[in-house]
Amino acid sequence: MSMVLKHEPASLLKDAKQRQKTMGEQLEALVSIESPSEDKAAVDRASGLAAGWFEELGGKIRWHRQKKFGDLLEVRFGAMARRTNAGAGERRKPILLLGHLDTVWPMGTLAKMPFRVAKGRIFGPGVYDMKAGGVMAAHAVAMLRERQALTTPVVVLLVSDEEIGSPVSRAVTEKIARECSKVFVLEPAQGPQGAYKTARKGVGDYSVHVRGVAAHSGVDFEKGHSAVLELARLIETISRFTDLKTGLTVNPGTICGGTRSNVIAAEAQAEVDVRIARMRDAARVERLFRGLRPTDRGCALTITGGINRPPMERSRGTVALFQQAKGFADVMGFALDEASTGGGSDGNFTAALGIPTLDGMGAVGEGAHATHESIVVSELAKRTALLATMIAE
Repeated sequence: MSMVLKHEPASLLKDAKQRQKTMGEQLEALVSIESPSEDKAAVDRASGLAAGWFEELGGKIRWHRQKKFGDLLEVRFGAMARRTNAGAGERRKPILLLGHLDTVWPMGTLAKMPFRVAKGRIFGPGVYDMKAGGVMAAHAVAMLRERQALTTPVVVLLVSDEEIGSPVSRAVTEKIARECSKVFVLEPAQGPQGAYKTARKGVGDYSVHVRGVAAHSGVDFEKGHSAVLELARLIETISRFTDLKTGLTVNPGTICGGTRSNVIAAEAQAEVDVRIARMRDAARVERLFRGLRPTDRGCALTITGGINRPPMERSRGTVALFQQAKGFADVMGFALDEASTGGGSDGNFTAALGIPTLDGMGAVGEGAHATHESIVVSELAKRTALLATMIAE
């Protein structure tokens, strides 16, 4: 533990509590800018607001411009002068604070699901997943700069497409992460206890498309080859790919096919969600899907997709970061647990590169992607102070 931090966790917590009103106001402003992933202009408005906060703190703004999706916001803060001469001249790799500003909520959601504060919680679309995390990052950096305790460079990266699989931001995230010593992911904490996330499952999407032969179901039944029936048989096979012992789950989530009940279906398709806990299972899943064959030789099968987000496996580096955070939380007077989750984040990408990554360092609350999405007000200052302490370590 550094000389600075031996005396300051309690002070950072006190400061964060004093900032809580301002944090709430900024959070309201950010949540009030609806930012669905598919709406570039909307996400750009949200990232523009956040950029203004970081610029006021002295951050160096860089935009990664995009045509189809929102621009990616990168902010850099250099290390400030140390309070002592210990380690003078030491060069440190930056810490990456990683998050996103896009949400799953379509434009117009605020009319039905407005920003509001009630019963010790803040409600609103995207407040939990994960606009609160962006506000927390700004205030964590601000507290450290005021104390001249930002002795390690910090990079903040807020992307625009995480909720739809990070199609344009992944390469930027990985490039920046390779420069950094560790990654703190500002996604919400896990469960009512607000556990930090030390493991996440990898995510895949497969599309199973069957082409059959259409025919009149009454006149030419024998001439038809039903894509719907073939797909049904394939789904039974696919369902058996699930292996709960290893954390592999396969879910045919949507199916479509056919045109009318009196027509032998010529087309049918299923979209399949895949989750893996271990990277070595990615090749196994790929073999299983590519090995599928139609039973009806009159039908043709096309498989597309794959694993698009590698698992964040519980590594030694990540566990070490969690143990640090747990110790600081104890000093501040609250308990901190760790958890794994079946959901993915951009932290999956950085962890797969071998960079120690600690996830779930954002707000405590519930209801991600649900109408009761909310954060716990009393936890906001605690988690912001803990984030600042981890950055300053």
